[in-house]
Amino acid sequence: MSLRICILETDILRPELVDQYQGYGQMFQRLFSQQPIAADFTVYNVVQGQYPSDDEQFDAYLVTGSKADSFGTDPWIQTLKTYLLDRYQRGDKLLGVCFGHQLLALLLGGKTERASQGWGVGTHRYKLAAKAPWMSPVMKELTLLISHQDQVTQLPENATVIASSDFCPFAAYHINDQVLCFQGHPEFIHDYSRALLEIRQQHLGEQIYSQGVASLEHEHHGTTVAEWMMRFVAQKQL
Repeated sequence: MSLRICILETDILRPELVDQYQGYGQMFQRLFSQQPIAADFTVYNVVQGQYPSDDEQFDAYLVTGSKADSFGTDPWIQTLKTYLLDRYQRGDKLLGVCFGHQLLALLLGGKTERASQGWGVGTHRYKLAAKAPWMSPVMKELTLLISHQDQVTQLPENATVIASSDFCPFAAYHINDQVLCFQGHPEFIHDYSRALLEIRQQHLGEQIYSQGVASLEHEHHGTTVAEWMMRFVAQKQL
């Protein structure tokens, strides 16, 4: 029986990217189709006010990345926070990526802010700081595509760090068997990262832009993280 995953899409792509990439919901569906655990996905764009009806049942809720700040005051962000807190209190499993990773940390007692380290772009390598049964296949380290200028600077009290680097100490975490979040983007592909770098070249500055482009020569472990996520959802809560 397939897992049922609700994707809460927290962005609308730039017009020049929509034709090729559609949106983060579509990117995640493509990514998860490459891993061995069967799952069905329904996408709701929460920026546009779309949410599941009360009678819909899901095995997990995934919060995507966004151009918005997790600590922003936009009405749609406040609505999403209320919705996610309710789902958390009901015991639902929650997954977060980039904006979602930060928003869930903030919502559950942590802290998120503009990072003093500046922009992180391209591919980034992390040390794995914890092991869990759902982290299969086993990895010695993790490389993911990233694009962020905000970071989690304090984790919720009951969170466990999974991956870290000097640049991003809280790059992934889980809260027991209920919440799993990654700062990096498993759903990104190199071409999409390159397109973002081109769009932001002037804003990033030549040094960060050039380093980001050069780093795209390296592979990333997006499909591995996708499998971890689905194994995390599939395992029974203790």
